[in-house]
Amino acid sequence: MSGYSAIRARWAIGQGGQSGETGLSGAQQAAKVDDMSSPPPTRPVQSGPVHPGPVHSRLDPLSLGAIALTILFWASAFAGIRAGLAAFSPGHLALYRFLVAGTVLGGYALVARIPLPCRADLWRIFGLSFLGITLYHTLLNFGEQSVPAGTASLIIASGPVITALIATRFAGERLTPLGWMGTFVSLAGVALIVLGRGPVPMSGGVSFTRGAVLILLAALSTSIYFIFQKPLLGRINPLHFTVWSLLLGAVPLLVFAPGFAAEWRSAPISAHLAVIYLGLFPSALAYLCWTFALSRVSASVTTSFLFVSPVLAVLIAWVWLAEVPGLSALIGGAVALLGVLLVNTLGRPGRGSPPASRPVKAP
Repeated sequence: MSGYSAIRARWAIGQGGQSGETGLSGAQQAAKVDDMSSPPPTRPVQSGPVHPGPVHSRLDPLSLGAIALTILFWASAFAGIRAGLAAFSPGHLALYRFLVAGTVLGGYALVARIPLPCRADLWRIFGLSFLGITLYHTLLNFGEQSVPAGTASLIIASGPVITALIATRFAGERLTPLGWMGTFVSLAGVALIVLGRGPVPMSGGVSFTRGAVLILLAALSTSIYFIFQKPLLGRINPLHFTVWSLLLGAVPLLVFAPGFAAEWRSAPISAHLAVIYLGLFPSALAYLCWTFALSRVSASVTTSFLFVSPVLAVLIAWVWLAEVPGLSALIGGAVALLGVLLVNTLGRPGRGSPPASRPVKAP
C-alpha cells in the first residue's frame, strides 16, 4: 500500500464510526479505501473528434470500391488538367477547380456540421494547405503546360521517396540500406524523365523542360504537407482536416481572380466540363472516398494501390488526349516506381507496421 493510500485508509477508519461502517474491521476498511484510491481507468483526452481506427482487417467490397474510385479520379486528373489548359491559364484553372470543389465541400461541411478547429490549428492548417493545395496545384498546372499528363503522373509518383527523405530529417524516421538504395534509384528515374525528350502535343518536343522541374517542386511541396500534418491528425478528425484544408487552400488562389471572368466567358464548353470534372471528382469526391477508405482499412493497404495511378494516368491521357509519353519518360517512370516500391516495402525498419507518414499524391 502506498503512503498516500495508507493515509486515506487511516482517515476512512476514523470516519467509519460516523459513516455507519462500524461492521468492517480496520484492515477491511483500509483495503476498501485502497481500492477506491486506485486511479480510475484513463480516458483519452480529445480536443476534437478523432478519426476511428480501421474496422476491417481485410478489404471489403465497399472499401475496395472507394479506393478504386479515388485512384481512378486522381489518375484522370492529369489529363483533365491538360484539357483545361487548352482554354484557361494555369492560375485561372486552379482557381476555377477549387471554386467548384470549395462549393461542394463547403456545402458538405454545413450539412455535416463539421466543427471549426481552434484558431491555432486553423492557422496551422492554412499554412500547410498553402503548400499542399495552393502551391502544389499551381506548380502542377504550370508544369503541365509543357509536360504530357502521363509524364507528369510519373514524376508525381516519386513523391513518397521525397517524403521519406524529409521524414528522416524532421519526423525521426529511418531508412534501411535498401531504403537508401531505393531512394537513389527513384531519383535517378526522375532525373531521366526531367532530362529526357518526348512528344508534347501542346508545345512540340522539349528537352529539360522547366515544366518538369516545376512538377518536381510540386511533389516536394505536397511531401512537406503530408509530413507536417501528422501532429494535427492526432487531434483532428482526418475527414474534418481534409475539408478545411481544401477550403483554406483555395483562399490564396483568389490572387488569380483578375481576368478570370473574361476567360471563363470565352472558354468552350469542353474546357468548362474538364475543370468542373476536376473540381467535383478528383478534388472533392476523391478526397472524401479516400478518407472513407482509410477509416475502414489500414493506411498500408490503401496506399499500396497508389502504384496503379501512373499506369492509369498514362492510359487515360492516351485515350482522352492522344498523348503518348516518350521512351525515356516511360523508362524513367518505371525506374522511379521501382525505387518507390523498394522504399515502401523494404526501406524502413520494422516494416510490419504502417509507416509513420505515407503521402497521398492527389493531382
